[in-house]
Amino acid sequence: MNIPEDNNTINYIISQIKRIVYYFERYKLMIYRLVHKSYCSKQDRYPLISIIIPTFNRSLILRKCAIPAILKQTYRNFEVIVIGDNCTDNTEQMFLKIRDPRFSFFNLQKKSMYPKDIRNRWFVGGSIPANYALDQVHGKWIAWSDDDEIWDKNHLKNLLDYAGKNSLEFVSASYETVINKQKNIIDVKNENPRIGGHSTWLYRSYLRFFKYNTQSWRKRWDRPTDIDMQIRMYQAGVKMGFCDKIVTRVISRPGQKSIGLKAHLQYDRKLQ
Repeated sequence: MNIPEDNNTINYIISQIKRIVYYFERYKLMIYRLVHKSYCSKQDRYPLISIIIPTFNRSLILRKCAIPAILKQTYRNFEVIVIGDNCTDNTEQMFLKIRDPRFSFFNLQKKSMYPKDIRNRWFVGGSIPANYALDQVHGKWIAWSDDDEIWDKNHLKNLLDYAGKNSLEFVSASYETVINKQKNIIDVKNENPRIGGHSTWLYRSYLRFFKYNTQSWRKRWDRPTDIDMQIRMYQAGVKMGFCDKIVTRVISRPGQKSIGLKAHLQYDRKLQ
């Protein structure tokens, strides 16, 4: 039976159930810290970082933005796990041409089911392939990249160095947006906790039990799935810090005057 997306009672009940389930993540964190204590205490100055990228039919954007930026990283010990949300374009063929064993591509056999409402869909888009990717990582650290974002060449190095110097489990940083050639730095200085954008995250791989909430769109506030996750990590007691450097650039697409949700809404309206 399909439940209407505007059924506030059902949405509230599901959100509260999720809240109860996620409450126990703080106890999971204690256990995982103990289990991985020796694993993380080893003198490893060059740990493997697992980069996850969920995508859907955006091979051209991947080829122009995310992939070249990752290949230019000064920190070289990484793996890239790209999860296609049942891609039907040439994404898979493109990855077959990449002669780099650090890259792997998995294509989900069925397209993930998301809300029909444009906003709700944007809040949780990519969360299902992202959760699949978290189960595939081999590294000691996890980094996230959207397929249309451009990392600074020292993205991984700066985040890893900062996390190591400050004994952190999770670190994020500033990023720069470029809209119609106008640059703006997003440094979240006035937010508490100070947590940077999704593509600036780097965190310990034992934290992968924190999964993306595919139902976060049902909440009344903090509805994007990445914000939902960062709040849960913070409330659970993850050791978090902020690296005051710009590590990522987000550029608006040709013909668009915005990024993020606004750009998504504009794109969907054009298709209507």
